[in-house]
Amino acid sequence: MFLKGNRVSLRALEPSDADMLYRWENDQKLWNVSFTQIPFSQFVLEEFVNTAYQDIYTNKQLRLMVNNLADGKTIGMIDLFEFEPQHARCGLGIYIHEDFRKNGCAFECIELIKQYCFSVLHLKQIFAHVNSSNAASLALFEKSGFEKSGLKKSWHKTGLNNYEDVWFLQLINEN
Repeated sequence: MFLKGNRVSLRALEPSDADMLYRWENDQKLWNVSFTQIPFSQFVLEEFVNTAYQDIYTNKQLRLMVNNLADGKTIGMIDLFEFEPQHARCGLGIYIHEDFRKNGCAFECIELIKQYCFSVLHLKQIFAHVNSSNAASLALFEKSGFEKSGLKKSWHKTGLNNYEDVWFLQLINEN
């Protein structure tokens, strides 16, 4: 266990996570929020889990798994990406399985990762990109203190000739 809250804990990837990552990364319903267009093979994900050196300074990203403290089940994942130590910032992405949404788990995950980003990594800011149609994610990030700082118009292609706006949200560490 890496970070622990009241409902969830965040932990490093384990080899046993490969099957779950395979299901989640290849779920096409999630591709519109992860900006993915291709499936991942089981082999690639097993290699990622088994050989991934989880050093955010080397990889410029960090993936953590979210565990439900009540039963120990893995219910999601949280990613830090585009880590820029020179500019003291990184992006944040989160996925919570639909069976565990709307009960405060995602909010608690963000609170835990904010503490890590600001107290351990000494970042000045965390940012997120959220599709304008994703009202639940927008509400979650705003509840967590993020502010809309820009609208990227027609940023995300959703079909042959269809595009969606994407909000750029930031959380600035004022300490």
